[in-house]
Amino acid sequence: MRGKLRARISTIFLLIPFCLLTISCSSQPDTQVDDAASNKLRITFWSPFSGGDGQFMAELIQQYNNENKDHVKIDQINNNSGDYYTKLSTAIVTEEAPDIAIVHSAKYSQYAPAGFLTDLNTLASEAGVNWQDFNQTILKSTVADEKHYGIPLDTHLEVMYYNKAWLKQAGLLDEKEKPVLMNGEDGFLQFLQKIKQSVPATVTPLAEPNVRIDSFWLWYSFYSQMNVDGGRFYTDDEKKAAIENASALQSLNFVNSLYSQGFIIPNINDSVQTFSKGNAALLITGVWATGTFEKIPDLNFGVTKIPQIYDHPAAWGDSHTFSLPYHEKPDKKKQIAALKFANWVAAHGASWAKAGHIPAVKQAVQSPEFQSLKYRPDYASSADDVKYFPNHPRQGKMNEEIVREFEKMMVGQSTPQEVLRNAQRIINTNIQIQQNTAPD
Repeated sequence: MRGKLRARISTIFLLIPFCLLTISCSSQPDTQVDDAASNKLRITFWSPFSGGDGQFMAELIQQYNNENKDHVKIDQINNNSGDYYTKLSTAIVTEEAPDIAIVHSAKYSQYAPAGFLTDLNTLASEAGVNWQDFNQTILKSTVADEKHYGIPLDTHLEVMYYNKAWLKQAGLLDEKEKPVLMNGEDGFLQFLQKIKQSVPATVTPLAEPNVRIDSFWLWYSFYSQMNVDGGRFYTDDEKKAAIENASALQSLNFVNSLYSQGFIIPNINDSVQTFSKGNAALLITGVWATGTFEKIPDLNFGVTKIPQIYDHPAAWGDSHTFSLPYHEKPDKKKQIAALKFANWVAAHGASWAKAGHIPAVKQAVQSPEFQSLKYRPDYASSADDVKYFPNHPRQGKMNEEIVREFEKMMVGQSTPQEVLRNAQRIINTNIQIQQNTAPD
């Protein structure tokens, strides 16, 4: 087992650029402590949070440091999100990893097989973690081979924002100022057509970029709503691609039609800014935009679950989780302290929800604090419908390559059929690479 673990770590280590092999000293916590804190157990915590996310997490950490009776002090180190995982991988390999770190659920398929994360099955119990406290859909994304590798903090998934003024002008708001929307392809297209007919030509009925990953998220959300092959990337044994199927094509044709029929105006670079300025009636993006929009005084908006186009509700999402990075000689006292902190933050998810995310702890969602927030309760039930990308070590790499195929389609350089044919090839190539590089 030890040999396999080292082999996996070595494989990933070789992928990290040489210039990043040494962790900057500025990333380490200040070892000079005042007298009042000198007798406390210090826990280093890495996160990629910035902006509102970073502020809300800093407030929670300060509260925990002030309130906990275990003589524990959490030292948060914020890292640039762009190279966060390269830096974290390097730190794990070089035995400079923090005591606890934020790891997105999407990274588990890469980190867990590599031995980068600590099995929490026993440790969590000793730290007082009750897995039944969590939304089970979200919790499932942190489990591999029946081992818990993280304490989920939230889910952040696709929702639909709407400009109340434009929808009211189109006669598409009910008495509670909720969208009057029918399910199905035709229902959503009719909804968009009514908007298009009633708003100025400078206002896009739906704001989505034609670059980056947004249209890919949108397609995966709708694709995952289908009963037959919904969300399918691989054959059951994961040895071949299975994305070139009728359901994938139908949902991709539908997403492409939103662009080709003019319901999404061309060349939107920043869809959040477009919606913020009142130049879009609808925007489908992640819940993290909620905090941005509610700070704009003149923006009269609402938010709801994304449309159900096919058989059942579903929306692409990911989760922030607390994980214990691998250490060759772990300090169990620190591990337990770190997990107690993580469990406390998850339980205080209503405060974290100010950033827009849906708490992973069920009681946090049901709390008066969460229910009194604006907007968040309107989409909280989406947590039961969140669909994560498949659990494959090279899923992130595949997604990057497939997104480039989507970008070609959005500007008319390829058809949905060609996108899926190329996606099939991309997946099979990456599966072969994984099989050739996996340790024995």
